[in-house]
Amino acid sequence: MNLQDVVKRVVITEEAVSLIEKENKLVLIVDVRADKPTIKRAVERLYEVKVEKVNTLITPTGEKKAFVKLAPEYKASDLAVKLGIF
Repeated sequence: MNLQDVVKRVVITEEAVSLIEKENKLVLIVDVRADKPTIKRAVERLYEVKVEKVNTLITPTGEKKAFVKLAPEYKASDLAVKLGIF
């Protein structure tokens, strides 16, 4: 799987913004076929950050949502600004 195709979009909701600020996590919609190691590699290469942990779930609409916790030396808020969220 091409790493460019893994991350579909960034989730921008009140809950997602709260996770960025409080837990240093990004919320992404990813390809349903992508596993956690693939998501980690894709985020690290695409956004030039270090990922500490990835949790996933399948939404009721069938999309795969990934909660990506960044390593302490990287700030999710800085990446959010770079991506145009803030």
